Amino acid sequence: MRKEGINMSKEMIEALDALETEKGVKKEIVIEALEAALTSAYKRNYNQAQNVEVTFDPKKGDIKVFAVKEVTEEVFDSRLEVSLKDAMEINKAYEIGDEISFEVTPRDFGRIAAQTAKQVIMQRVREAERANVYDEYSKYEEEIMQGVVERRDNKFVYVSLGKIEAVLGKGDQMPNERYEAHDHVKVFVTKVENSAKGPQVFVSRTAPGLVKRLFEQEVPEIFDGTVEIVGIAREAGDRTKIAVRSTNEDVDAVGTTVGPRGARVQAVVNELSGENIDVVQWEEDAADYIANALNPAQVIAVQFNDENNERSATVIVPDYQLSLAIGKKGQNARLAAKLTGFKIDIKPESEVEFVDDEELTEEDQALVDETDASEAAVADDDAATTDTTADDDSADQSEE
Repeated sequence: MRKEGINMSKEMIEALDALETEKGVKKEIVIEALEAALTSAYKRNYNQAQNVEVTFDPKKGDIKVFAVKEVTEEVFDSRLEVSLKDAMEINKAYEIGDEISFEVTPRDFGRIAAQTAKQVIMQRVREAERANVYDEYSKYEEEIMQGVVERRDNKFVYVSLGKIEAVLGKGDQMPNERYEAHDHVKVFVTKVENSAKGPQVFVSRTAPGLVKRLFEQEVPEIFDGTVEIVGIAREAGDRTKIAVRSTNEDVDAVGTTVGPRGARVQAVVNELSGENIDVVQWEEDAADYIANALNPAQVIAVQFNDENNERSATVIVPDYQLSLAIGKKGQNARLAAKLTGFKIDIKPESEVEFVDDEELTEEDQALVDETDASEAAVADDDAATTDTTADDDSADQSEE
């Protein structure tokens, strides 16, 4: 049983150390891959049985090839088996069924080992680097990263995130923005994939999550959970509605999010290239929530429709507020529907016949009563004016 092996160059050991230090590729991973490849190379070049193992000593650089043989009573294949008699000559403790490793390193295996080592190390280095990059960037899914635009083509904008180039697809590009090389841009990481070509990072400027993360950066109370973002409805580049609530009754959720003189919300607006942002108060009561979601329009009443088990509601607004409630091209109503999860039908007050008083909610009844009272007051004023005019006319006729 030979004890001498093949000594790899000192440069090879230094290269393994450098890979671990500079690129974070663990030496153990490369050595494991190297041993597997050398085993395959030995089997291929020497037509040996499948019971071969190759070991590499990372300290000395020695490579040794071993044939693992099973101890048997009778030997049928000397490449796979060793007799109990021969085994006991090595160590009397061996029994039938034990395995013994015999060094079978060929004298000319050094050249094959060097070629194989170079190929495998380069391959495994690439794989390990890809794995490291994937592990690093997968942690940033659904987070904001600062990137630099590198280039663009007809389909994508490519953004450098440091060790990797992220992809910004057409649907993830803001319609009111144009991305030029060397532009610094904040992007929302939507997905990280470990594909055959290596890690791929997909980013977005249109995802609602971008708005949420930007507010977390600007509003400490949102970051620490004092104020919660309950929902976001967004039409990127144009307008966003964001619903908030407070977990502390002493904290005004909307005021805190907007900030002094609107400074906090304005910082987010600036980052989104002027996109309008409505911050509304979330309410547990669906009617109140829908009314808030339709801000800045005023709402007289909200009536829920139970037909077909649909989450739908009819919202009644003053006639002069109808266009404001609907919004340009229906945007305000559309975003309110997305935010609340209700299908919303908006009608002017003049076209609506209210249901019986018993079916009205307390809030709706109060609004109706208030409206009736206002109309009654106006009617009384008109009547008083008419009576005064009539008395004046009678007096004039008496004098004549």
